[in-house]
Amino acid sequence: QVQLVESGGGSVQAGGSLRLSCAASGYTSSTNYMGWFRQAPGKEREGVAAIYTGGRSAYYYADSVKGRFTISRDNAKNTVYLQMNSLKPDDTAMYYCAAGTRNGWFSLLLPHLYNYWGQGTQVTVSS
Repeated sequence: QVQLVESGGGSVQAGGSLRLSCAASGYTSSTNYMGWFRQAPGKEREGVAAIYTGGRSAYYYADSVKGRFTISRDNAKNTVYLQMNSLKPDDTAMYYCAAGTRNGWFSLLLPHLYNYWGQGTQVTVSS
């Protein structure tokens, strides 16, 4: 099992920044990739950014956040970060961290690829 704990959410004004953190514990060696997803009220969960956690260097971003959000990892700390800049009111959502164990190359923004999910952290952007 893998446990994921998110932190760093909060309320900011449009144009501001936040950095989300996701600390993984447990059988983390079983995971091959991690991602950030978000879900606004009445909307489906959508992939925001994802990264392979092994030796592969591949990053995935939703079109809506490219150039504004950056995903990074610290394997020594088993932590993945999401730096969010130039935030917009449309970015308001609950943000979830997730980890997956499948082997192979995938488009990592698909929720069904993930086995483990955190509880979420709320991000609210006001205009």
